[in-house]
This record gives sequence, structure tokens and C-alpha cells, in this order.
Amino acid sequence: QVRPVESGGGLVQAGGSLRLSCTAPRGTLSMRPMGWFRQAPGLEREAVAVINLSGTSTFYAESVKGRFTISRDYVGGGVTVYLQMNSLKPEDTAVYYCAADAPFAAVVRGNVGSWGQGTQVTVSS
Repeated sequence: QVRPVESGGGLVQAGGSLRLSCTAPRGTLSMRPMGWFRQAPGLEREAVAVINLSGTSTFYAESVKGRFTISRDYVGGGVTVYLQMNSLKPEDTAVYYCAADAPFAAVVRGNVGSWGQGTQVTVSS
């Protein structure tokens, strides 16, 4: 089963920035809405940001609006989805997952069939 692959996590101080990348090769995944989710210890996984196929429609969780930006870029038939995270807070600490599925609304709800392996983001105070 083809899965999206995340990269770009790490340790950053509060107020800093990180950019996450998620790559899906040419094929079914690259032609679906994609999103970023996160799960902190003891909490449920939540949708952070979702983007549609053309990049013209996005969803952001209230907690990240104005700080995070999702975008997608098509290269060589595949797709890379970015999550630019600015003004990071300790409460942003979590494992961040990339996901792809359809339709857009289902991805926002977390009804996703294809998940990446996750990348750790840790924000120190």
C-alpha cells in the first residue's frame, strides 16, 4: 500500500518556526485532498490543516489559524504538501501525520484511509 511520507519535524524553541513536508508519488494519493493531523500524548488525533486538490480550498483548526499555512506543489507527477508552522507554542508539541483521501470533508473529519508514519515536533518553552 502506498503511503505518504513525512519529513521536517524536530525540536524548536517557543516562537520559532518549522516546515513539514509530505510527499506522495504519482498515482491515486497525489490526486486526493491531503491534510496534516497531530496527536499529543493522552489526546486524540486532531485535524490541523487540510488542502484540496487544486489548493484553492483549505481548512485550519482554530488553534493554528494565523500561525500555520498549508500548501501543495506538484513535481514530476507526484505531490508535496507543506505545513509551514510559525510562532510555535509548547502546546503544538505532538506527532504530526500526513494523510490523503477523498472527499475533502472526510479528510477534515479524519476519515482517512492512507496515513504517513508521523514525524515528531517538540516545542520547548
